[in-house]
Amino acid sequence: MSKNDPIIIIIEDDPAIRKFLHTSLSRQDFIVFEAESGKQGIVEAGMRKPDLMILDLGLPDMDGVEVIKSVRAWSGMPIIVLSARNHEQHKIDALDLGANDYLTKPFGFGELLARIRVALRHTNRASESPQGELFKIDNLQIDLLNRMVRIDQQEVRLTPIQYRLLSVLVKHAGKVMTHQQILREVWGPSYQENAHYLRIYMSQLRQKLEQDPTQPRYLLTESGVGYRFKI
Repeated sequence: MSKNDPIIIIIEDDPAIRKFLHTSLSRQDFIVFEAESGKQGIVEAGMRKPDLMILDLGLPDMDGVEVIKSVRAWSGMPIIVLSARNHEQHKIDALDLGANDYLTKPFGFGELLARIRVALRHTNRASESPQGELFKIDNLQIDLLNRMVRIDQQEVRLTPIQYRLLSVLVKHAGKVMTHQQILREVWGPSYQENAHYLRIYMSQLRQKLEQDPTQPRYLLTESGVGYRFKI
């Protein structure tokens, strides 16, 4: 263990799940702290300044969405919700309030670990490049400062709305964004119910950016919830 190892806080009232996560994550060189209630978790998060939070929604003293609200008032740390609530609206509510990702129980530790690494990688990239002007992944390059998109060094021409949609997803790369979040940022608050706009423009973006639009590499659909730019 090193002082540079990422710090994770687990807010979960089930002791068996807490123990499993603590043991498994510690073996992956994370520094792990636990809390069994929402209030304790908020205090621990304030003290420990973790790099990432794993949060259950069904806590004994308060709803997990209230924890998200509280933490988002002072921190942009990645929050991964781990909950038995599997209704789409529960996911949408948590993500709209600022969660970065959502896994339902029962879950696979391998998938959780992959989501953690993606969230931390995005955070590290943002801290290394505060301006966030240039985004590179595989053969795709997005220059946010100059509004330029290239694939294999060849410019890809996008319409203004296509570009705004792509830039919003890239700025939140790795994070699940709900339909309402994207519509609000790209088209404005009055368009939050116009999900068909989003489907049309997402299809257009995939045609221009994906090698196989039917099996997208970058622009992933989170069924019933929204979209994610995969990194």
